[in-house]
Amino acid sequence: MPHQHAYDLGLDKNEANYVQLSPLSFLRRAAQVYPDSCALVYGDLRQTWGETYARCVRLAGALAAHGVGAGDTVAVMLPNVPAMFECHFGVPMTGAVLNTLNTRLDGEALAFMLQHGGAKVLLVDPEFAPAIERALAMLGDRRPLIIDVEDANAPTSRRLGTATYEELLAGGDPHYAWRLPADEWDAIALNYTSGTTGNPKGVVTHHRGAYLNAASNAIGWGVPHHAVYLWTLPMFHCNGWCFPWTMALIAGTSVCLRRIDVAQIYALVREHRVSHLCGAPIVYSMLTNAPEALRQGLDHPISGLIAGAAPPVAVIEACEAIGISLTHVYGLTEVYGPAAVCAKQPSWSTLPAAEQARLNGRQGVPYPLQETVAVIDPATLQPVPADGRTVGEIVFRGNGVMKGYLKNPEATAEAFAGGWFHTGDLAVVHADGYVKITDRSKDVIISGGENISSLEVEDVLHRHPAVMLAAVVAQPDARWGEVPCAYVELKPGATLSAEELTAFCRAQLAGFKVPKRFEFGEIAKTSTGKVQKFILRERSRSASAIE
Repeated sequence: MPHQHAYDLGLDKNEANYVQLSPLSFLRRAAQVYPDSCALVYGDLRQTWGETYARCVRLAGALAAHGVGAGDTVAVMLPNVPAMFECHFGVPMTGAVLNTLNTRLDGEALAFMLQHGGAKVLLVDPEFAPAIERALAMLGDRRPLIIDVEDANAPTSRRLGTATYEELLAGGDPHYAWRLPADEWDAIALNYTSGTTGNPKGVVTHHRGAYLNAASNAIGWGVPHHAVYLWTLPMFHCNGWCFPWTMALIAGTSVCLRRIDVAQIYALVREHRVSHLCGAPIVYSMLTNAPEALRQGLDHPISGLIAGAAPPVAVIEACEAIGISLTHVYGLTEVYGPAAVCAKQPSWSTLPAAEQARLNGRQGVPYPLQETVAVIDPATLQPVPADGRTVGEIVFRGNGVMKGYLKNPEATAEAFAGGWFHTGDLAVVHADGYVKITDRSKDVIISGGENISSLEVEDVLHRHPAVMLAAVVAQPDARWGEVPCAYVELKPGATLSAEELTAFCRAQLAGFKVPKRFEFGEIAKTSTGKVQKFILRERSRSASAIE
């Protein structure tokens, strides 16, 4: 029997001093303390926290009446509309797990996820009915209960289900006796990775991690009570980086946005005095490159979170120039979205803008409630020296790390090898302890035995005033093995030749790092704005074979 000291004897957990951590607590408090404060804005809709809580309880009661309970899965195929926000609370109130589906996926991928996750209920926006219909055809008689979430702003009114979302809520028990989870380790959400090779992996997250990461968002970003947040980040992506739960914590206002439209974004920012927004670098590039007329009338500070392998310095500088103060975060689906932050030091404010942007472009340090982010030697699992040169793999450890991959013990064991979550991202550690990504392991270009960071080349390309977005991948080469190949998306109205861009790169890069081929046009992206490099790599291989 283990030895017990005086501070253990008779001092046990009980109902008075121990409660399971769950972001559902945030919603209950927001409704109790700020029932009349605005929670949701969408078109003409204005919904208070009291009303939102009542609707979430009705949703939970309705789902429970359809047999949904602990361990079941409720899938949603929705854009950033109020129903999507409500599902982040109403579904886990039943003990079930919320599976937010990527709205850009095809029927085959969706069928796999619905089958693998065992969805019992599926909420569908009419815009995505065709893809869902194809997925359902592949499922045969294993279909979930389909609920249509009607939206006058959808491009179609097509229906697949036997009831609408509002009809479902109308039949829900307004006094449904929901409870916090019996164990904070219980699953709260299921999110599938992109699955660029083979089937995607189902990332399972828990109430404890969601609670802590939602709080980290507010603490690490300094989000005040009643902030006005614009949904430029898809809520299906890592549960909107946990921001549905963060907004309940701070009793803020969520301004819903069905799709990215720069003119609408600026109009909403002005109308509602939006104070905070999140997104990938491409979202901010679109905002900074919008016509000046759209940007008129902005007279209040705006804070933005930006995430990506390495947001270009040019994007950070451009945002600061138009009044959007950016904070750089880094993470993955497996760590609830943001898990590291480039925490700004007071001394940086005195530095030139370009130097501030360079420092802010690093992945940084652990999120406030994440235990550790480190860079280790993959072979020895030992930390690399903080010299800014020695490359290792970024790993995480803490409460903001997933439970594991659903029904995939091999992948789970591999991800957690040595007691760390392995990201697959390569990085260095600077003398001040800040982590800086050099590349994903699969994105390093090895040309004639020399390693080339695709991110370094991309950063140079983004400095060109005509470039909106650039992505660099390896192209097979008979002599060098691999050479850099650049895909470039120009700003509206801009013109640029491969020769001009080659000369621009030669002035700033070693010769072997300059892309040997440029391709101009729209770059393939995910629905969250991330570049789909696996598509570009395939195109480069095909181009090489033709040449």
